Amino acid sequence: MNERKDHQPLHLSLFLPDLCAGGVGGVTLDLAAEFARRGHRVDLVLCKASGPYLEYVPKTIRVVELRRSPWLPSVLCVLAKVPRDVPALVFHFLSRRRALWTLPYLRALIRYLRQQRPEAMLAAKLPANLIALWASRAVEVKTRVGVSEHIHLPSDITNRPALRHLVSVVRRNYEYADAIIAVSNGVADALALHVGLPRKQITTIYNGVVNAELFRRAQEPVEHDWFSPNSLRPVILGVGRLEPQKDFAVLLRAFARVREKRPVRLVILGEGFARPHLEALGRELGIASDMALPGWVRNPVAYMTHSTVFALSSAWEGFGNVIVQALAVGCPVVSTDCPAGPAEILRIKNRGACCGRLVPVGNAKALADALLATMDESSSQDEIIARKLGRCRAKHFSVSRAADRYLDLLLGATGSR
Repeated sequence: MNERKDHQPLHLSLFLPDLCAGGVGGVTLDLAAEFARRGHRVDLVLCKASGPYLEYVPKTIRVVELRRSPWLPSVLCVLAKVPRDVPALVFHFLSRRRALWTLPYLRALIRYLRQQRPEAMLAAKLPANLIALWASRAVEVKTRVGVSEHIHLPSDITNRPALRHLVSVVRRNYEYADAIIAVSNGVADALALHVGLPRKQITTIYNGVVNAELFRRAQEPVEHDWFSPNSLRPVILGVGRLEPQKDFAVLLRAFARVREKRPVRLVILGEGFARPHLEALGRELGIASDMALPGWVRNPVAYMTHSTVFALSSAWEGFGNVIVQALAVGCPVVSTDCPAGPAEILRIKNRGACCGRLVPVGNAKALADALLATMDESSSQDEIIARKLGRCRAKHFSVSRAADRYLDLLLGATGSR
């Protein structure tokens, strides 16, 4: 997509709890950098100026760290504007839930909006979306507020029950958003159905993943012996937080099956509280010597460039940034057909083609069979064509294209599904 030239410079704010590792932080930072590159004044507003992405914020972007206030004054701020939401907040406070840990930053966000008066603010995920909407309703200046959902909400609620009692709060407040954005149609459909919002009020904007920086990073060296030119054994790569959502346990079980058939290694990039469980499972399956968990890395794309196949084993997603990254650098993809995102990325409807293999969620045998089939065809003509198709498909998810659509919505243009 060609870059749009008809937008005048704006003061734009992007609001996040922090810049923790994960897809939302990386995508938001790339989007902010693209806005700044186009000449807009960009603030990255954070409850906590922390997280591994913080050191990569361009100097053209101002980082604003909000000041924390006590819980009670923040609840009173909500009471003044949306009294119907207070019972849920009181329950949240008394039960010591963590879903709304950003609430004490509400007063600081209100002060920021009053003093800085950005033309538009984009918030990402719960609970930041609610805080942004409450703050905008408490100020007299008009800042257009867009809220974006990056996860399949019903699946997320199953794993985080603290969110369940906030569904009615979400429904009442999202109606006041100037734009409701979902990063895939699956996320949009689930949000509409589960929360009770009209589907036509939700706009799908696929994540912007591909830009010149991605291809520059793809050429960087990988400091791991298994990816050296002298290493002849193929490597299966996984990327993501070591948490239940990513279901790396099923990838380990699938890898154990693959390893019975051929010499192969597994590398999973990411960090999380499930590390001890995965390390123990690796020992139990007898694959520990051929499995590596290097932790979080800034540049997984370089690893993808040198991997034989990329595997996504998630139980649920919202989009699947890592799938697009792998496609962009020509790494074959095997993914679970989880809600939501992977199938929308890999299947090309108007061509009846698929850029990778999709398997059922939680099925180690199916995942292993797909990994073996992909490795068997790694040098075949069909696989070469599939890689070219994948590279072309990845261009559809460019940062520039996403920035165009976000700017249209934040400027008040009507979005479409």
